[in-house]
Amino acid sequence: MLQLNFSPFPILESERLRFRKLTNEDAPEVLALRGNPETMKFIPRPLATNIEDALNHIKIINDKIDENLDINWAVTEKGSDKCIGIMGFYRTQPEHFRTELGYMIVPEHNGKGYVTEAVKTLLNYAFNTLNFHSIEAVIDSRHIASERVLQKNGFEKEAHFKENFYYNNEFTDTVIYGLLKRNFNKK
Repeated sequence: MLQLNFSPFPILESERLRFRKLTNEDAPEVLALRGNPETMKFIPRPLATNIEDALNHIKIINDKIDENLDINWAVTEKGSDKCIGIMGFYRTQPEHFRTELGYMIVPEHNGKGYVTEAVKTLLNYAFNTLNFHSIEAVIDSRHIASERVLQKNGFEKEAHFKENFYYNNEFTDTVIYGLLKRNFNKK
């Protein structure tokens, strides 16, 4: 079974981005992310409506880190400490050396290639430092931009479930993408 230890917290960097631990000071940015109908359009969770919701989300993320279960980072542009996104791994299955990738970024940073760059950085850490064997991403089938990010990073479509999820009075399709360590390291 995979043994995870996120202490000390791993700060990562890519060409243009820095990945640090979320703090309570990030609550306004977390509220802006989780309370924005545009960023939450394909994430079937209730919108954050106040700072308390944002602080609670930060606490949930950091509790999982402290328990060495899952890890998520605040993503910032290099040279700035302002959180522009939250990305990381959750629903980790250490007994299967597998985890799930999740990511979101504020809309004004869409189209800059930040998410693709960030995902590559996180995959490198997950496969080559944490030693995961496989990583999956579960997305709404309508989220074409997210699908492109996954494909650019070598993920392959593993399943497409028709109208298997009911949220906000509608049935939606779920698509599961996966990436094996051996296929990531070929890139």
